[in-house]
Amino acid sequence: MSDEIHFTLKSDMIEELKLFKELLHKDYDTMLHEALELYFDAVRKRMLEKNFEDENMETNLDFDEFWDGVDL
Repeated sequence: MSDEIHFTLKSDMIEELKLFKELLHKDYDTMLHEALELYFDAVRKRMLEKNFEDENMETNLDFDEFWDGVDL
């Protein structure tokens, strides 16, 4: 089963694709696959960093906050 996705590119993107196709001697499919892989990697990284920051916001207590109310 093949899923088809249709999208539209602005004319400046099409011109860039044509230029890089010639410069890199790559076909459009290869360039789009490489670009999407880079995009997905960047988004995953940002999501992981945001999750890490969110977790740190919940657990980052300074020394006094952590020990407040504890009698040793």
